[in-house]
Amino acid sequence: MSNLLNIGKSGAMAARAALDLTAQNIANAGNPDYARRSLAMAEVAATSGIGVEPGTALSGVRVDRVLRSDSLFLQNEARRTSGDLARADAELAGLTHAESAIEQAGIYGAIVDFEASLSRLASDPLGGALRAAALEDGRRLAETFHVASNALDVAESDARLKTEAGVEQVNLLAAELARTNVGIARAQPGTSGMAVLHDRRDALLRDLADLTGGSASLDSLGRATVTLGGEVLVQVTQANSLAASANTDGSLAFTVGGNAVTLRSGSLLGGSQAMQAIGGLRTQLNDVAVQVMDTLNTAQANGTAPDGSAGQPFFSGTGAADMALALTSGSQIATAPAGSPAGSRDIGNLQALRDALSNGGPAQSADTLLFGLSSAIDARSVTRDVLRTIADTAQVALATETGVDLDQEATNLLRYQQAFQANGRVIQAASDIFDTILGIG
Repeated sequence: MSNLLNIGKSGAMAARAALDLTAQNIANAGNPDYARRSLAMAEVAATSGIGVEPGTALSGVRVDRVLRSDSLFLQNEARRTSGDLARADAELAGLTHAESAIEQAGIYGAIVDFEASLSRLASDPLGGALRAAALEDGRRLAETFHVASNALDVAESDARLKTEAGVEQVNLLAAELARTNVGIARAQPGTSGMAVLHDRRDALLRDLADLTGGSASLDSLGRATVTLGGEVLVQVTQANSLAASANTDGSLAFTVGGNAVTLRSGSLLGGSQAMQAIGGLRTQLNDVAVQVMDTLNTAQANGTAPDGSAGQPFFSGTGAADMALALTSGSQIATAPAGSPAGSRDIGNLQALRDALSNGGPAQSADTLLFGLSSAIDARSVTRDVLRTIADTAQVALATETGVDLDQEATNLLRYQQAFQANGRVIQAASDIFDTILGIG
């Protein structure tokens, strides 16, 4: 009789535990850091009793262990594709910021406006208002280059700050992963606590992959080791430090524990690539600014001002950052060829300047810069979209394997509820039998 009661009691307890675990699964259906749980049951065999040989009579069921859905291959694939996508996103974000900086400054428009002012000046080379307008457009052109250079500095600074914050985040995540590894070593296998620690481990590995694209491996206990470019970032309970320093081309050099590493993916690599691209854009912007200054200053040197004096430099500076208008008055614009008398209406030098600006001049260079940047962004956008599709597919495959299926959990709720009720009936039947026996006689 007691054996029947024990069977019913153990079955009811097992069903209740399964119901609790099913409810936990349902509550975490939308949690990306949660892997589906299930219970493994084991039979309970009687070890003693009157007329019973040890190990031959079954006495119910017990909860053996908590099983956590997992797939090492799908986890690694999801982390790899996520790191590739994070790299592409970071690089594209930096390039888009740089494109906005240059386009909003309006360099191409400022060059075209300046050329238009010179064209109007050709109709009346001695007109004071036209000269003042040309001078003002030259001033605006210099300021436009200055604004574009400052905006590129802001874009680069933003990428650098994000990268520095990412490096700090990597070190925090690495230290947390090492502590999680310690917890995994101390936890009892097959318990809910171990499953929670494994969830935390996988979330940390995913975040590290997004930042660095690091490779992860697990030991027999489930403790993680993370390597970056052949160097160990986390090895069981030991975490090394990641550091970054600037290269001459604007990109970043990374080290782990003082040893140089080459990142293969992740947002840190994308940020480094964006900074390198911004450095290249700054060089191109400076080249256009120098071309403008050289063209105007050469023309000025080859011409004569209305008062008969030799032309003075139109601009000063060494690049976009310090480009400035050097002339102080529109009357200093040298429209006539060198050696012309005062008051000359000869526009030979002005025409030579206009030809130099229009035929493969700064306007074309600015257009080439913008077109090249736009093409690079378009190409990287296509790459990013492809990588997003691949990453999403990997995440769906992982979710199918380890995520919560609400339909299945609803079925489990009904099944375990019925099991709980059935075991309650077993207990009730045992009680009725016992009452009947007591009532005999």
